[in-house]
Amino acid sequence: MELHNKQQMRKWDKIKGENAWTMFKVLSELVEGFERLNKIGPCISIFGSARTKANHPEYIKAVEIAQRLIDEGYGIITGGGPGIMEAGNKGATLSNGVSVGLNIDLPFEQGNNSFIDPDKNLNHRYFFVRKVMFVKYAQGFVVMPGGFGTMDELFEVITLIQTNKISKVPIILFGSQYWAGLIEWIKNTLVHEGKVSESDLDLFLVTDSVSEAISYINGFYSGDRSKDLRPNYELE
Repeated sequence: MELHNKQQMRKWDKIKGENAWTMFKVLSELVEGFERLNKIGPCISIFGSARTKANHPEYIKAVEIAQRLIDEGYGIITGGGPGIMEAGNKGATLSNGVSVGLNIDLPFEQGNNSFIDPDKNLNHRYFFVRKVMFVKYAQGFVVMPGGFGTMDELFEVITLIQTNKISKVPIILFGSQYWAGLIEWIKNTLVHEGKVSESDLDLFLVTDSVSEAISYINGFYSGDRSKDLRPNYELE
């Protein structure tokens, strides 16, 4: 019994050492992200599927949206990979704007696209650190059709706004047909059963129009941009 207890203690000592090293890696990733992204200025994050091909209408629309946002004075933040992420960075590059890529180490799909500014290409080990960077340094979110990762990012932002952990920012769901089923489920199930408030549906705009998306973001910041366009929260 005593030998077993000693073995258990050694295992716990090893786990505690590993946990401490993990925390150092997390802090290092956070510090690097803060230092590099504090300098980029106001940006919009574009979310969407990594599997969308370059000839797909959604890819083409994402390029156009990014270009229009650059023309309005915003930079673009994406997940740095292929598909819609590449489209967002491509649009930013074509319009000579700020193009940020927040990459993540994955066993498939992910790989740096070639349209990210070299000094704004960040590589992340941890999803939660990456999402901190997405949310802290974006003044709005354009969500193109995507899969589980896109849904995770979308609901993370909505939850933070709903719970007042960050200030309200414009959220656009682009592609009304794609989002129709989700919106109906939110209305007919979540709202109907009292799981969310009907007013929570006002936290985002659903549209098929690039011009409407741009106008919605600009209208949100129609006042003093120098006051409104800043990192969304400070870690205390």
